[in-house]
Amino acid sequence: MTAQTLRIALIAALFVAGQHGAALANGFGMPQGGELQQRLADFAATKPRSVIEFQPFRAQQQATTAQGATITLTSLQPKFNTWFTLDLGQPGRNTPYHLELANPQANTLQLLDDGGATLVFEGDMGASYCTPWQGPNSELAQARTSGLPYAPICDNMAFVRNEVRGNRSSREAIAEFLRDNIAFGESIVGLIKGSFYEDAFMRSGAVVDGGSAGEVVAAMGRAQLQTHPVISTYFGFDLEGAATGVEAGAWYAVKDMPGVYASAMQPGMVAPTVLAVPGANGLDGIEARADAYLVAFDLSHFELGYELGTDHPRLDWSPRPAAVRDMRLPGPDGFDTAAPLARSGMLSPALTDRVAATFSAGFKRSHSAWRAGELALSNGGHHYGFLQQGVVLSRLQPGLSTLFTLDDGSIHMRSWTEADNALLPRVKFARQNGVPLLENGRPGAQVTSWLGGNWSGSAEADLRTLRGGACMKTAGSRKFLIFGYFSTATPSAMARSFQAYGCDYAMLLDMNSQEHTYLAVYTHEEGRVLPHHLVQGMAAIDGETRDGWTIPRFVSFADNRDFFYLLRK
Repeated sequence: MTAQTLRIALIAALFVAGQHGAALANGFGMPQGGELQQRLADFAATKPRSVIEFQPFRAQQQATTAQGATITLTSLQPKFNTWFTLDLGQPGRNTPYHLELANPQANTLQLLDDGGATLVFEGDMGASYCTPWQGPNSELAQARTSGLPYAPICDNMAFVRNEVRGNRSSREAIAEFLRDNIAFGESIVGLIKGSFYEDAFMRSGAVVDGGSAGEVVAAMGRAQLQTHPVISTYFGFDLEGAATGVEAGAWYAVKDMPGVYASAMQPGMVAPTVLAVPGANGLDGIEARADAYLVAFDLSHFELGYELGTDHPRLDWSPRPAAVRDMRLPGPDGFDTAAPLARSGMLSPALTDRVAATFSAGFKRSHSAWRAGELALSNGGHHYGFLQQGVVLSRLQPGLSTLFTLDDGSIHMRSWTEADNALLPRVKFARQNGVPLLENGRPGAQVTSWLGGNWSGSAEADLRTLRGGACMKTAGSRKFLIFGYFSTATPSAMARSFQAYGCDYAMLLDMNSQEHTYLAVYTHEEGRVLPHHLVQGMAAIDGETRDGWTIPRFVSFADNRDFFYLLRK
């Protein structure tokens, strides 16, 4: 993808975006004319810059306080009216703050210059005015030193997002230390994975001949399996009609979670008609009998969002594409830090009353590029891209599997194309992760290639390990997002399993531990969010209060890894 191609696509994108008529933040608009041309040229260029300078659709307002300080408010993507930077400019120094509007659907934010700078929040209830920089111990200063990932200001109309340390397991901490501080650290980590963790989470439930299948969710049908025995499971939540086990390949409603369904199977049960479709390797005896658990979300009930972890994915270069790394740049997009943007690693407190589920999103940056093959030799090695609140943190690369949402709330999963760059002004959230496991209901072109698919695994290219993935399925008029947990599997086993369930498109998410393949659904009780995990072992990843209440990961404390979340509409 050349800079000229990207620039032309983005010019077309503004026309496409205009046809959808989404309201812009009051007082902010898209750049026009020569400014727009320069922004698009800068975005397409390969050069050092900050993450703020990288945003092509940003808009800015300035005002001067009575004390002579210059206040600059930048809307990073006016269409989504959510993320802003507030720069407090005083003689000799500039102090930036990352603001998030608490309710961007109901309120707008702008900077009023009326002889003294003022923030104006405006919505159906009228206008509210705020000057959080005033005073020796200003509201902004208190928010910055609060230690909170989201510190409320201006009568809770907005949050100051602060950098905090994200939670991580001891194994995660050790692996990062080896990678960052010891020569050949990545090789050591690979050896640990290959020697100790390859099948560490593999489970094989006992098959119950003649057992009751329980209540089947008829609308979704059953997976195409050669046999549908009842198997014992270790879900961390209850299923309707499955007290004694579940029928392999059947769907069951999750109790107290409308619109959420679960299923279980083993890849060796997949029907011969599915296996006859070319494009995947045969299954070995271990992965054939390894349990796979799936959770389906009826998307008519949910909105999908994405949040960066406090540390991962990083924005610097992956060490993998050595041949095409431009060492004049700190990262593939010209920067290696999100500053002044703050990565919270947790859900906004404004959304906790609607959260229905969270799940781990994808690979770290160090594993998110190709070490060899065609994709390693172009586009800087094809580092996986991601956006949050319409803000581009890493470019979306053509050919890569992408889960994304648009400004109309629609949820999509497909291989990104150069033509899709025309959608960029409309993309609210996006996360890329490798190449497809399934495309058009068939195994992806690189499913059998370790290097071509960048599937990771052990140093010996043994691809069987604990893996998480996702797919999209259409059943009648309903669209489902399905998360798959494979207790040990190769990409081929994942592809065959998703294929058997009638998925149209499937992609890998993350792998190797329950921390990285985490999924929880939530109920709400006494003002608390209660997690119910895909598998019981994931409960150990969450925290606990002194009085015994669970503190759910991603929702109630910051995490170092990125995640997707589902909100009830």
